Amino acid sequence: MVANAIALYLEENGIRQSFICERTELTELCVSLALSGQRKLSIEEYAEICAALDLPYQFFFERRKKIA
Repeated sequence: MVANAIALYLEENGIRQSFICERTELTELCVSLALSGQRKLSIEEYAEICAALDLPYQFFFERRKKIA
């Protein structure tokens, strides 16, 4: 799952979920549930997260393939 790749990236880079919330319009609950696999990310939410992290959209799709 892409959300797993995002969660792993945040952990590896010492980035808190609150950082994502501060840089996007996403709530902490929304981010937490999505990254724990309890809800799906919309494409808009995914785009906001990539923009907040200054990463290209394909980054987590490619990363997901490597950790699968």
